[in-house]
Amino acid sequence: MELEPVKTFLGATAANKIQPGINLVGICYDGTTSFRPGTRFGPDAFRDASYGQESFSPYFRTDIEDKKIYDLGNLPQFTSRFDRIQECFAELVKEADLKKSKIITLGGEHSLSQIPVSHYLKTYDDLVVLQFDAHADLREQYLDDPHSHASVMRRIAEAMNEKQKIVQYGIRSGTKEEYNYMESKGTLMPNFKALYDFLQESKAPLYITLDLDFFDPSELPGTGTPEAGGHSFKEWIELLKILKDKTIVGGDIVELSPPIDSTGNSNSFAAKVLRELIAIL
Repeated sequence: MELEPVKTFLGATAANKIQPGINLVGICYDGTTSFRPGTRFGPDAFRDASYGQESFSPYFRTDIEDKKIYDLGNLPQFTSRFDRIQECFAELVKEADLKKSKIITLGGEHSLSQIPVSHYLKTYDDLVVLQFDAHADLREQYLDDPHSHASVMRRIAEAMNEKQKIVQYGIRSGTKEEYNYMESKGTLMPNFKALYDFLQESKAPLYITLDLDFFDPSELPGTGTPEAGGHSFKEWIELLKILKDKTIVGGDIVELSPPIDSTGNSNSFAAKVLRELIAIL
């Protein structure tokens, strides 16, 4: 399988297989999008926008050019074939040691997150999946699709053992059934203090899944299903200050939809969000 060549993010080293270090992989897919499509253009938009930014993070006094960062480009595009994307990703990581290699997947829609997470669940038997999102994404299925973006966290939960856990923060939209589920499972962090207390006590490896609608649409409008009442970039930095001393093993950033924001501001915002995540790894 050959990945599709693209510009690299902030001058990261181009690679064709997973390397020890930080690896970026794009998946250009929005096959289950139910409101505003366009996230298939997200991975390349992260990269294009990064060329207008410095590699140095003033928040963490870190230059990401000093880190081992590899950009593998994008998986081949299969417009409506979720199973083919799973197969391609499995081929990509089959010889990788995920305890030495961190993968950050760039979406694409949120349904994609279950693909890398499934491999990390097999690697870390006490993995915590930390979801930053506006939506619970816990539906059994949506529009008759069990792999919908609205069902991704339910699929992840079903694949977990008793020691693995989902922790959700920023949720402000969902069905009554989803909120009942979060309450019964204890996954929802109702405020920053609850999340802070959990992270202070936890020593488990963390996988971060960030849906960009976590942020308020006044700051990042370029996402398919915006929800008022979201978080700010400054709050993202405060979260990362807590997370920088934790064991982050991988992650994904999804739901950037460049066509929705013709100014390009959302792309630049998302690229900076990614830069700061890389800075703390």
